Amino acid sequence: METIVIKTTDICAKGSHPEDILSNLCGNDFRFDEVSCGCMEGFLQSLKYQDTEIQRKICGMKGTEARLHSISDWQKDQTVWWKGRAINRQSSEYNQLVRNAYIAMYLWCGRFRNALMSTVGKQLQYDSGRNDSHKTLLTDQEFCMILTDLREERKDEYKRVLYPRMWPNWCGVEEDYIF
Repeated sequence: METIVIKTTDICAKGSHPEDILSNLCGNDFRFDEVSCGCMEGFLQSLKYQDTEIQRKICGMKGTEARLHSISDWQKDQTVWWKGRAINRQSSEYNQLVRNAYIAMYLWCGRFRNALMSTVGKQLQYDSGRNDSHKTLLTDQEFCMILTDLREERKDEYKRVLYPRMWPNWCGVEEDYIF
């Protein structure tokens, strides 16, 4: 009888490489829809706020600082916000918005892109996540699916494309992460 081995990568902010870099808390700077984001957690937490100035401020925050701005008001009517526009959390529009943010992070942030591509051939999992989409902005299943889809859609391109440095040096973003 043949044994089947499934290689997995469990994404965790305090994990080893590349699991830590794939975490939403990691300071993977990127720009999305003309807004600077300090990490994916900042972007996600900002969606809970209707006020665009507060939203922009939270987008720019790094991991734990952004997480501290978590509120549950949006859960009542499942409405989140992006740039003043109401979006139903359970809609395909919301799913596409989040996917587009991950694509932007992939294109802008070399260390995220390299970490994601280093997981080719492995099943991604996120054991720390929640499963109820009515209580979290991104379930563990949605999170892993977005990353897996992005990895699979871009893996051939990744091998043959030299990605330009998106951040100008004066921004102070250390994109050239060596691992």
